[in-house]
Amino acid sequence: MARRFAAAGMAVAVASRSAASRDPIVKAISGSGGAARGYECDATDEDSVEGLFGQVAADSGAPRVVVFNAGMFVRRSVLETSAEEFETCWKANCMGGFLVGRAAARAMLEAGRGTILFTGATAAMRGGANFVNLAVGKFGLRALAQSMARELGSKNIHVAHVVIDGMIMSDGYAQLAGERGPDSLLGPDAIAENYYQLHVQPRSAWTQELDLRPWVESF
Repeated sequence: MARRFAAAGMAVAVASRSAASRDPIVKAISGSGGAARGYECDATDEDSVEGLFGQVAADSGAPRVVVFNAGMFVRRSVLETSAEEFETCWKANCMGGFLVGRAAARAMLEAGRGTILFTGATAAMRGGANFVNLAVGKFGLRALAQSMARELGSKNIHVAHVVIDGMIMSDGYAQLAGERGPDSLLGPDAIAENYYQLHVQPRSAWTQELDLRPWVESF
C-alpha cells in the first residue's frame, strides 16, 4: 500500500511499533524516487497516536488518506483464552482502529476532505470456532467503519472497510499456492490497487465495504 500511494505522487508516512517492519519499506520507496518517512507508533496507545498525527501534520500537512492496517490474533479455544490475551487482541483490532480513525477524522474535517480505510478480515463477517480473539475485534472494527461512514460522509470524508478474505501471498505462504498458481492467494499489489481505487472514487459512487478474495476461496 505504501508503495502504491507513493507511486501516485503522494508523500507516505509509514507507522509501526518496530523499526524493523517499517524501515525497509521507507528505504525502498525513497530509493525509487518516492517520498516516505517512518514513524514509531503504538496504535493502541492514545498519546502515541495523537503524537503520530501531530508529527505527520508538521512534516507533511493534513493527511489525505489514512489506512488502518494493524491487527493481532492468537488462535485459541474460548475455554483457554485469558482475559489479558483477549483484551490485547481487541485493543489491536478495534481500539486501535478507533484511536487512529478519530485522529484521522479530526485532521480531515479541518482540511475538508479525506479517505479513511480500515482493514478487516473474514472474521468481521462470522465468528469461527477458536477465532474469538480475532472475531470480536474485527466485528467491532466493522461497526466503527459503518458508524464513521454515516457520520462523516456528508463532511466529504470517505470511510470504507475492506474484508480481506483469504491468505495473502508472501514468502512463507508461497508453497500453499501449489498447482493452483500464485493468484490462488491474495496478491499484495492487487490488494493495494483496490485500496488506492477506493481513495480516488468520485463521491457520487463511494464504496463503504469491499470484500477481496482469490478465485479459489469459497464464501
